[in-house]
Amino acid sequence: MSRTVRVAAAIMVKEGRIFATQRGYGDYKDWWEFPGGKLEDGETPEEALTREIREELRAEISIGRLFDTVEYDYPEFHLVMYCFLCGLASDGVELVEHEAACWLGKKDIMAVRWLPSDIEVVEKLVAEAGILAD
Repeated sequence: MSRTVRVAAAIMVKEGRIFATQRGYGDYKDWWEFPGGKLEDGETPEEALTREIREELRAEISIGRLFDTVEYDYPEFHLVMYCFLCGLASDGVELVEHEAACWLGKKDIMAVRWLPSDIEVVEKLVAEAGILAD
């Protein structure tokens, strides 16, 4: 049985576009993902997400509703990812760990190479009315 890793991810929405980050490290270097990270012992997903966004993007967010919980089996571990709709409360972001970042709308959301665990969330975002603009 592989170990379970619990993470929280921010689906930051602004003017019908979502914020995506490109990984700068690890086995999935250069793949795109929703920013966030691992839950530490005793942390709620919301607490972990607030901390991770501060660490990775030097930004503050407003956390909205839980959009999806994804379970995905990577070769090395089982992932449980809590995905929250969020707003960016800061004026901007500073990329600390990522190579690049961009805002994507419905027309260009599939133009990047998403992590396997994030694809399901992207598809749900495209299908749900009122989140992404054309």
